[in-house]
Amino acid sequence: MLKNGSEILVDVLVEQGVDTIFGYPGGSVLNIYDALYKNSDRIRHILTAHEQGASHAADGYARATGKVGVCLATSGPGATNLVTGIATAYMDSIPMVAITGNVGTSLIGRDSFQEVYIAGITMPITKHNFVVRHVDELADTIRDAFRIASSGRPGPVLVDLPKDITAAMGEYVPKPLPEAKEINEVQEEQLQHVAALIAASKRPIIYYGGGVALADAGDDLLALMKKADIPATHTMMAIGAVPGEEPLELGLVGMHGKVSAAWAIDRCDLLLSIGARFSDRVATNTGRFAPDAKIVHVDIDAAEINKNVGTDYSIVCDADHFLKAVLPYVREMKHDAWRTQIGEWKKKLDYVPKDDDSVLKPHQVIELAAEMGGEDAIFVTDVGQHQLWAAQYCGRNRIHQFITSGGLGTMGFGYGAAMGAQVARPEKTVLHITGDGSFHMNLNELVTSVSYNLPVITLIMNNRVLGMVRQWQTMFYEKRYSATDPERQTDYVKLAEAFGARGFRVENLAELRAALTAALDRTGPVVIDCRIDKDERVLPMIPAGGTVDDIVSG
Repeated sequence: MLKNGSEILVDVLVEQGVDTIFGYPGGSVLNIYDALYKNSDRIRHILTAHEQGASHAADGYARATGKVGVCLATSGPGATNLVTGIATAYMDSIPMVAITGNVGTSLIGRDSFQEVYIAGITMPITKHNFVVRHVDELADTIRDAFRIASSGRPGPVLVDLPKDITAAMGEYVPKPLPEAKEINEVQEEQLQHVAALIAASKRPIIYYGGGVALADAGDDLLALMKKADIPATHTMMAIGAVPGEEPLELGLVGMHGKVSAAWAIDRCDLLLSIGARFSDRVATNTGRFAPDAKIVHVDIDAAEINKNVGTDYSIVCDADHFLKAVLPYVREMKHDAWRTQIGEWKKKLDYVPKDDDSVLKPHQVIELAAEMGGEDAIFVTDVGQHQLWAAQYCGRNRIHQFITSGGLGTMGFGYGAAMGAQVARPEKTVLHITGDGSFHMNLNELVTSVSYNLPVITLIMNNRVLGMVRQWQTMFYEKRYSATDPERQTDYVKLAEAFGARGFRVENLAELRAALTAALDRTGPVVIDCRIDKDERVLPMIPAGGTVDDIVSG
């Protein structure tokens, strides 16, 4: 079937199951946009206010569904505006295909108008990237991009399309999707060895990360925890993989995690790490992380083994496949004394914030939003203090319900990602938790939610300062507040109304409850300006390079 390159691109996207694409048009992608116009009944295009918003929206779509997110930009500045979003997806192992236009092949290398070598620019932040030089290569290149993005450790792939390729005629031959993803097989002796280490342990801990959530392996992990009576603690990227009310679930670990979880890791004799990478926000001092434990590391990416923390035994494998395989080898066990000890640490050491209904306390804002949004609500955050408060108190019990930039820590990520999640899951309540600093980064995307009537509810934790950096300045820089008090006078209610949304300003819980009630009854976007004190801190906190001995709890 003879078609032009743009038509072939659309056909392959449909073939790959794509129903939505986020993008912004320009000269080099005009042919692609013409094909999207003709095929609007098959693929929905969401026009964002900025290409970075498109990349974050594709990311949020992927995180909310587990599918590959897709974004599209023109050449030059359009392509470079995707870079931060691509890097965000790369650091958190999110499957994404970014499609960029470029100048025609005869103009490449001539410093043509809006020409940039986007393949070279993005090489360090993609799993792979392609430059298509012939229309006959286009279909299989797109198929390869989706296969690479979603197989193994997921991540973003970029495909760069010169304009003449999008217009050239070529043969399109449909192909079926691959039947299964690649998996690394685990040897029986490996499973027996891990089971023996578990059997010999008196104080075991499971430390699991985003790999468990990406593999949808929470049920199998919980089965292992219960069968071997092993407490578990998780990273921010794994929120929801195991329900928080599970007695063996210790909660968040790391710089702002539970004190009891940190003590348990510090004193365990076996640490079974599954789908986690020992980042510096968890292993704040790699030389003192689980110092008395044998460490077993299971990860789909061999490059993560022994990268940050030395391990005693490792298996390169998908989390779900490993858990299913190892479970029959593990015997029923009880660790009553160990669990009792951890329970005592919980009572004595874990930080409990104080309630105050007369003002807005961060934990109460998050808890009320979670209560009113319901157990199925999706929390999407930007980066900063609000991100950690949301992680600590949102209470999500399933995967795809907590969406945040963990690895790159991208301020401005939240609104685009919230739009992507809302487009992907229109039946869900999407709560966008942000700070006034992060919101200013990409507030322009509010116009996109208005244009498409997306009922994203934004709660701005507005302390009028750059809160997380200011917290560090308070604690470690003798209160020298350099560049963290921007003196902005933004009226978020008027801003929301100017963009065509609804705005509220609230200063106590009663006002917040009323605003959330109105927001949940509305079909379009809402912005709620939540006034909190600038001296509120995220606690507990382990300073960078510190250990459990350095935890600040008040």
